[in-house]
Amino acid sequence: MASYRVNQAAVAHAERLIDARQYVLDSDWGNVQPRAAEENAFLESHTWEQYAEWHLGLTEGAADETKARYGFVYGDFRRVHRMGLIACHYRAAEWRHKEIELAAHELLQRLDAVST
Repeated sequence: MASYRVNQAAVAHAERLIDARQYVLDSDWGNVQPRAAEENAFLESHTWEQYAEWHLGLTEGAADETKARYGFVYGDFRRVHRMGLIACHYRAAEWRHKEIELAAHELLQRLDAVST
């Protein structure tokens, strides 16, 4: 099983988006989460650093500037999705990636506080 550490740049990016009200509260994450084609299109016009900001986890041992390096996507490359954060939280909890689980939880709490 892969090992991850929290991507602090992604956490900060998500916080900025939440504070700027750039989020979706209700979505079908299974249908809106970025697929390979969307990821490739994003990378054609953005840097790897910008791509990384959409992923809460950095895969230990994976090379920088590869898709394998980044895990736990939480948005659609424009906005934070509440269901994306929930998916990150659930998946991290399921596989016992505690730091990622807690980061997703804290972002979810921030989003819920701002959006109510």
